[in-house]
Amino acid sequence: MRVFMTGAAGFIGAATTRELIANGHQVVGLARSDANAAALEAAGAQVHRGSLEDLDSLRSGAADADGVIHLAFIHDFSKFAENGQIDKRAIEAMGDVLDGTGKPFIVTSGTGLIAPGAVITEEMRRDASAHVPRVSEQAGLAYASRGVRAMAIRLPQVHGSDGKAGLITYLLEGARRKGAAAYVGDGSARWAAGHRLDVARLYRLALEKGAADGIYHAVGEEGVPLRQITEVIGRALNVPVVSIEQEQASDYYGPLGLFAGLDMPASSALTQTWLDWKPTQIGLIADIGQPGYFAR
Repeated sequence: MRVFMTGAAGFIGAATTRELIANGHQVVGLARSDANAAALEAAGAQVHRGSLEDLDSLRSGAADADGVIHLAFIHDFSKFAENGQIDKRAIEAMGDVLDGTGKPFIVTSGTGLIAPGAVITEEMRRDASAHVPRVSEQAGLAYASRGVRAMAIRLPQVHGSDGKAGLITYLLEGARRKGAAAYVGDGSARWAAGHRLDVARLYRLALEKGAADGIYHAVGEEGVPLRQITEVIGRALNVPVVSIEQEQASDYYGPLGLFAGLDMPASSALTQTWLDWKPTQIGLIADIGQPGYFAR
């Protein structure tokens, strides 16, 4: 299958590119820079120049493909609402081209901010009235009623032995700035996690056999307590680990303070059954706790 992918040279995208190529697919990756283009070529992918704001490039990339995977997002939480609209327009540009084709179209969402405190399942839909700035899931799945095999993959905190780990990376940056690693309250809030190699395999399986209007969870661990995560960060940076109140979270973590105290566990039991997907990689704490993980 010829697959057009945004974010193909990114942290998760690079692993997904390798997974697809290793299993006989052809990847055409969107590249906004020479560095991204070089990385894609080195991985054996074709390069399609453009960006999330170049809608014509997105349309042409989607039009020439047998399927589309949308992984890119501008992760600047100080402009979360603005970037959410850029993402929505990008999804609609690609989705309109795929209208009526029956081709697979996978968009990327997250397991957080759906029902904090509950274990999120694939059958739980996002509340449109919640006003969360990122609307990838709603925008993408709308095409399931328009003759597109539209699906959403919800990501937890994705790690993978090269210094990144989803929102945890931002917690690390906040700890560096403040000289202390902080968790909110008693630190019992849980964050679901997944290894990027397991995540990459899930994107391939969804592309190959996922169902229209399907929601899949790339979750290897249902919920890792935030206090455990923060203790790893404290050891990595050799800084104290402290408890703060929710009101202090924005001071420590800026726009990320929105997430810092939220309990965001999620299950992947249905995904594992539907797509015969089984996470096999190292867990979050063991991975990020390796010496030098955050120095990579």
